[in-house]
Amino acid sequence: MAQQVSTPKGTRDFGPSEMNRRNYIFNTIKEVFHNYGFSQIETPAMENLSTLLGKYGAEGDKLLFKILNSGNFTDKISKESLEAQNYIEITNNISEKGLRYDLTVPFARFVVQHRNDIVFPFKRYQIQPVWRADKPQKGRYREFYQCDVDIIGSKSLLNEFELIQIIDDVFAKLGISVTLKLNNRKILSGIAEAIGEADKFVAITVAIDKIDKIGLEKVEDELRANGLSEDAILKLRPILTNKGNTEETFKLIESIIGNTETGKAGIEEMNVIFNYIRKHNLGINVELDLSLARGLNYYTGAIFEVKANDVEIGSICGGGRYDNLTGIFGMKDVSGVGVSFGADRIYDVLMQLDLFPKQTDEGCKALLINFGAEEESTCIEIAGKLRKQGISCVVFPEKSKLDKQFKFADSHNIPYVIIIGENEIANKTATIKNMATGEQNNIPQNEISKFIE
Repeated sequence: MAQQVSTPKGTRDFGPSEMNRRNYIFNTIKEVFHNYGFSQIETPAMENLSTLLGKYGAEGDKLLFKILNSGNFTDKISKESLEAQNYIEITNNISEKGLRYDLTVPFARFVVQHRNDIVFPFKRYQIQPVWRADKPQKGRYREFYQCDVDIIGSKSLLNEFELIQIIDDVFAKLGISVTLKLNNRKILSGIAEAIGEADKFVAITVAIDKIDKIGLEKVEDELRANGLSEDAILKLRPILTNKGNTEETFKLIESIIGNTETGKAGIEEMNVIFNYIRKHNLGINVELDLSLARGLNYYTGAIFEVKANDVEIGSICGGGRYDNLTGIFGMKDVSGVGVSFGADRIYDVLMQLDLFPKQTDEGCKALLINFGAEEESTCIEIAGKLRKQGISCVVFPEKSKLDKQFKFADSHNIPYVIIIGENEIANKTATIKNMATGEQNNIPQNEISKFIE
C-alpha cells in the first residue's frame, strides 16, 4: 500500500503561480526598504536555545520548536528525571538548538556578534521564514515568512516616523487599505502603576494583547486569574473599552497616568511621533490605541500594529521600540526599533481582494513552437537572442501536436506563442499569437523582441 504523503500541519507547498505572487510581495517590500537606505542580512534558521529562551515571555517560550541533539540524545538524562517526567530538565539535556521564533532576537545576536563590523545607526532588513509551534488556523501558520526592517543604535523618534512612512509606502504600492494602530509600552507601564498593579505589568500586557481575539470578558477573567483586584479591573475597563479618536484618547490617558513618571514619558514620546504624522501627509489612517500591547517582553517604547480595513484577519504588520535587547547578550544601551511585515497574511489579503496584478501569474513571456529538427534549430537561435535582450522564453522540448503545445502555454500563463514553420524560415518571419486576445501577427524575426516588449 502506497504511503500517504502530506506536509506537517501549519506548513504549505508553494507552486509556480503562488511563488510568482509571493515574489511580487517580497520584491515590492524590498524596493521600499532599499528606497529608505536599508541593507539586507540573513541569519541561520536555527539558533542556540540560550539565545532564544526568555526573550518572548513564558507563552512565547512554549511555542519554540526545539531540535534534538545529534546522536544518542538520551545520554545526559537521569533515570530520576524520566520517572518524574521533569520535561524542563529533560528538554535542556536533549536539545541545545531551536528554530528561530522571529527575526528580531537573531538580529540582536547578530549585532552583538558583529559589533566591530557595524557602523551605527545600522539600518537592516531581513526576509526569511520563522517557526512557531502554534495551533494552525486561518491566517496563522507554523512556518511563515517575516519581512523585518530595523534601525538600531539610535534613540531618535524620527526612526519611528520613518517606519510609519515605510508602512504607508508598502501598503500603497500593494493597494491594501490599512489602519496603523500605535501605543507605547511606557503608557502601559503607567497604566499598571495608576491602577495599583505595577508588579503585574507583564500579566496585564499579555492579557490585553488578546482583547481582539478573545474579547473583553475573557481578558478580564484572565486578569482575575493573575491576581488583579476587582478595583484594578474596574479602573482598567475605560481604557480597554475606549472608542474615542486619537485626540480624545490622548486626553483620556493624560487624565489617568499623567502624574506617573513612566506614563508621562510614554505620552511625550507619542506626542512627538503624532506631531511628525500631522506635519507630513500620509495615505494611511493612524490611531492611538490604548488596548494595543504587543505581548513580546522586549518592547520598551512605541509599538505598532497594522490591520487590513477590508478583510477580517489578524495584524499584517507589527513591531516596536526595544531599548536594551542586545544587553541580554552583553552589549548594553543599544536602542533599536523595527517592524515586521507578515508576508503570508499579506498574501491572503491580496488574494481575497483580488489585488495581485495580472502579470504576476505570467511564467515567462513567450513559447516557441517545436515543429521538428530544422524549426527547432531556428527556435533555439531566436530564443537565445530574446534572452539576451531580457525577454524570458521557452522552446517546447519536443515535436508535438500544436494543441498540446498551446495548452502548455495556456497552463503556464505564457502570453505569447511564437510560430516558426517552413514558410517563416524561408521568409525569415515569425507568426506571433497573443494568447489573451487570439490575435496573430506575422512579423520579421528581427522585430520579435520589439513586438513583445
